[in-house]
Amino acid sequence: MKFLLIDRRILNVLLIVNIFGTLYGYYWYRFQLETTPPIFIAFVPDSPTASLFFVFVLIGFLLNRNFKYMEALAMLTLFKYGVWAVVMNILTFIHGAPVTMMALMLIFSHGAMAVQALLYSPFYRIEMKHLVVAAVWTLHNDVIDYVYGMMPMYRTLSDYEHHIGYFTFWLSLLSIFLVYKYGIKRTRSDGLA
Repeated sequence: MKFLLIDRRILNVLLIVNIFGTLYGYYWYRFQLETTPPIFIAFVPDSPTASLFFVFVLIGFLLNRNFKYMEALAMLTLFKYGVWAVVMNILTFIHGAPVTMMALMLIFSHGAMAVQALLYSPFYRIEMKHLVVAAVWTLHNDVIDYVYGMMPMYRTLSDYEHHIGYFTFWLSLLSIFLVYKYGIKRTRSDGLA
């Protein structure tokens, strides 16, 4: 299985899928980005930015290189925003939103983001300094979202923004822990740096 994941054909397919997913994600956020103050624009489209980080990771793998900062950012944000979007979309169903093909596609694609973050963890070469940068980026993003009100728009969940912010904070900490456990600690135990 491990060798299949780094097969160049698989990496190329994943690269194409992630490029198209990233582009579609930025397109998805187009209306929110139109009303976003310029200073916050980099922090609004969370999921497509996470998949953009992974695009750079895949390019690194294809070049037989490890872009360690991108690996830390990709693993942390892919897992976090993948899980976050799955949970939010399920909550919209619970609160009366229709179950549509688009909503199911969002659940599937974001679930796949979280899975690929963990699947590729054996190949990352993340060090503590890379995790620190990724953690600061992610926690800063939480502040931008829930203090400055730049979180993704889910109209059916707008009454629950404080609860969602609290959930998101703990999901960020879980994501940071997983990068530490499966990136840094694994790397040290394998004798890889």
